[in-house]
Amino acid sequence: MKKLWKKFEPFAMKKYKIIIDTNLWISLLIGKRLSELRLLCNSEFISVYLCDELKAEFMRIAYQEKIRKYTTEDRIIQTLELMEVSCVWSSITNAIVSSRLRDSEDLYLLAFADTVRADYILTGDKDLLVLQTHNQAKIVTYREFVMITNIIRK
Repeated sequence: MKKLWKKFEPFAMKKYKIIIDTNLWISLLIGKRLSELRLLCNSEFISVYLCDELKAEFMRIAYQEKIRKYTTEDRIIQTLELMEVSCVWSSITNAIVSSRLRDSEDLYLLAFADTVRADYILTGDKDLLVLQTHNQAKIVTYREFVMITNIIRK
C-alpha cells in the first residue's frame, strides 16, 4: 500500500510555475542563500521560468562593481549554471500595453508571466509587490512564497 501511495504522491501537490525577479537572484547570490535557491529550482513541485531578458539583467547587475564586492566570480558562475540547468527557458510572446506598474522597466516580467501562465512572481521590488497580482500570477516575496507553499522545510 505504501508503494502505491508513493506513485501518486506528486499529484497531491500542485506544480507551481514561478518567475524569480532579478533582484531576488542577486539577493540570494550575495546573501549566502544560494543553496536555498538550488533547492527551490530543483523541487519536483516547482518550475522556475527564465527568459533572455532576465538573464541579461542578472548578468548586468551581478557584474557591477557595487555587487562584485559582495560576491565572487565562482558564485556568479554557479548561479548562471543553476539557471541553465534547472530553469525552463522561454521567450516573451505577450506584450503589456498598459499596467498599474510604476516602473516601466519591469513590464517585461508581467508580459513573461502572461506568456508562461506563471502562478507566482517572486520579488523584493516594492513597485511589483504593491500590485499583489497580475492576471493569474500572484506577486509575493520569496519568504511569503515559502510560507504559502511550504516547499522548503527547515
